[in-house]
Amino acid sequence: MWTYFDTSALVKRYVNERGRREVLQLLRRNDCVTSAMLPVELRSGLRRRVAEGSIDPSELPAMLKHVTADRSYWTLIDVGTDVLAAAETLVAAYPIRTLDAIHVASAQLFAARVSMPGLTFVSAEKRQTDTAFAVGLVVRYIE
Repeated sequence: MWTYFDTSALVKRYVNERGRREVLQLLRRNDCVTSAMLPVELRSGLRRRVAEGSIDPSELPAMLKHVTADRSYWTLIDVGTDVLAAAETLVAAYPIRTLDAIHVASAQLFAARVSMPGLTFVSAEKRQTDTAFAVGLVVRYIE
C-alpha cells in the first residue's frame, strides 16, 4: 500500500527522535511515495542539525549513505507545473509554508493518478497535516 511521507516524517528514519519507531513501522508495512524535492530537503535538514549540534558530525556520512541507499525504494513525484499550480492553490487557501504545500499537492496528485482517494499522508508538521486532511487525504501526524 502506498503511503506519502513528507520530510519531517522521513527524517525520523535516520535520526533517533520522538516518532521514529512509528515511522519505521510504517515504512516496513507501506511503499514510500514522496516529492522529488525530498532528497534535497532531507540532506539540508540533516546538515542543519549538525550545525545546530543535535547530530554528531561523525554520524552524518553514514546517514547520508543510508539516504542514498534508501532512495531506490522511494517513488518520487516530479515537481512540475501541475504540482506547483496545486501548491499555489493550497497556499492561497490555507496557512501552510511553501515546501509543505508542495508535499501536500504532490500527495493529492499522486492519489488522483493512481485512483487512491484514501492515500495516507505522514508528517510531523501540524499545519501540513491539517491542510492534507482538509483536502481529503488520510493523515498520520507523528510528533
